[in-house]
Amino acid sequence: MPQYLLAHDLGTSGNKATLYTTDGKLVGSRVYHYDTHVQNATWVEQDPEDWWRAVSVTTKELVADIDVSHIAAISFSGQMMGCLCVDSNGVPLRESLIWADMRATKEMGQIRERISERDFYHITGHRISPSYGGQKLMWVKDHEPEVYEKTYKILNAKDYIILKLTGRFVTEYTDASSTCLLDLAKLQWSDQLLEVMGLDRDKLPELCRSTDVAGTVTREAAAACGLIEGIPVVCGGGDGVCAAVGTGCVKEGIAHSCMGTSSWISITAKEPVYDDAMRTFTWAHIVPGYVLPTGTMQCGGGSMSWLKNTLCAYEGVLAQEQKVSVYDIIEQETNRSPVGARGLLFLPYLIGERSPRWNPNARGAFVGLTMEHTKDDIVRAVQEGVALNLGVVMDCFQKKGVKIDEMTLIGGGAKSAAWRQIFADMYRCRIQKPNVLEEATSMGAAITGGVGVGAFDDFDVIDRFLTIDSELSPIEENARIYDRLKPIFDECYEGLVGVYDKLAHL
Repeated sequence: MPQYLLAHDLGTSGNKATLYTTDGKLVGSRVYHYDTHVQNATWVEQDPEDWWRAVSVTTKELVADIDVSHIAAISFSGQMMGCLCVDSNGVPLRESLIWADMRATKEMGQIRERISERDFYHITGHRISPSYGGQKLMWVKDHEPEVYEKTYKILNAKDYIILKLTGRFVTEYTDASSTCLLDLAKLQWSDQLLEVMGLDRDKLPELCRSTDVAGTVTREAAAACGLIEGIPVVCGGGDGVCAAVGTGCVKEGIAHSCMGTSSWISITAKEPVYDDAMRTFTWAHIVPGYVLPTGTMQCGGGSMSWLKNTLCAYEGVLAQEQKVSVYDIIEQETNRSPVGARGLLFLPYLIGERSPRWNPNARGAFVGLTMEHTKDDIVRAVQEGVALNLGVVMDCFQKKGVKIDEMTLIGGGAKSAAWRQIFADMYRCRIQKPNVLEEATSMGAAITGGVGVGAFDDFDVIDRFLTIDSELSPIEENARIYDRLKPIFDECYEGLVGVYDKLAHL
């Protein structure tokens, strides 16, 4: 009988449950969507009970036709940089402040009064920002002191599901590094940073490795999910780091980019890459002995979703008539516009920005719009704007001597050949599309689970799961056009910084 690996990817829009065999075969997947609650422009929350409902429903559906006694491990990929406060019984005390929440700007200022930005960056691998879990817990302490006092532990999304399955309050190094309370070099909670942020150490969960077995499925959880008691639950990792494993970025120098709601570029390295301007950051890696230098923008693929939902109603109708994806119609529009979108630039800061700008007040903009521009130019400008923004991240790595000749692109945006060509031209590197685009994060979690229970010797097993479908090389003529646009793009952002601040205070 085959042995199975069950993985859950707790993303922003929903949970994807995926079932693999240990020989790398994808058996099936299920998706359960849940709501995100946005208010005050930068306050973004989710109900953790929606996460649990999503996991229990999708698990039941996915394992209905298999012998659940042959599930070797359950593991997780999850959205990072959250702050969920739970009491000693594991009951949530409020909704979770998720990664996109940028409300902790006052707390960011408090940290800067107590430690230099550079010292903070070199301890955590991250700069001071309202994005991270520790700063969000500071906000809870400052604004909801009754919640803070009742908080037994703070957790990220996957940590909460592990608690529901096993009864244990744990996290692992990748998610711990998204709190900015972890000393990246020592892989320990930092007493210095806890003092700087005024937080209590006992509110932090137990630290584990990503491959550690957190516990086993309890009788109550088994009944809720259609499982049996005693299945090992492996910690897994944060979604960005699981995606690295799921794209084969398990050895030094291998790079990948994800075009999900948020979008990023990551490389596997033995040492952090410390950018002089602190535009990039470094996660702990799932693979022991490595770290994951990264730059993550808030709204990459999300910019295309906004475009589709806001400006592409006609394309939606046309797609229904032709029985194709609306993005296939949008792809045709991109191809009808020349490289550079005839001088139209899009600044993709629709929900503030993390890397490379680190400005929660940043806002989206079209710059250079004229009567001669068409809908096709607007579509191309959005895709080029995302690539230009991530291109700043690439420049940070390359200026530190990191050589990137090829990059694996995943996520929904990777389906677009036009967008892949834009990335190839923008970065002057080969862009590879794997056979699996949407499952890389859950695949990374499944592989982590397999390593954790000894089903695999190491992470090189990725070759069982993944193959490269296609590759695009840069076109030099296009690359030269983007070389001219890059400094103009930066100048547009810098020129609007004061405007962003004024708009944020209206």
